[in-house]
Amino acid sequence: MTGTLISLISIVIGIISANLFGRLYKQYTFGFKGNTLIGVFGSILLIKTFGRLGFDPWSIMNDGDFYGFRLIINLFVSALGGVFGLVLAKIIQKKLNR
Repeated sequence: MTGTLISLISIVIGIISANLFGRLYKQYTFGFKGNTLIGVFGSILLIKTFGRLGFDPWSIMNDGDFYGFRLIINLFVSALGGVFGLVLAKIIQKKLNR
């Protein structure tokens, strides 16, 4: 696995988590396209923010070694990023519509 492939997988996990969360909780949905965009940017934002702690894609593939535990943390944080992005976007939308 390369760093680029790990990045793409984590973005897809962010998209899936945002769409599933929007489907489970209807008050947080922006439709399929909106949830997809928010999932992409939410997962990227959280991975870039906390990636310096050692679970960014290039740390997972450090010197040809593969760290599975770091990959699991990366995917979990990416899923959380999709969900947090969706909740944050809904909060912003409610504040702007007042």
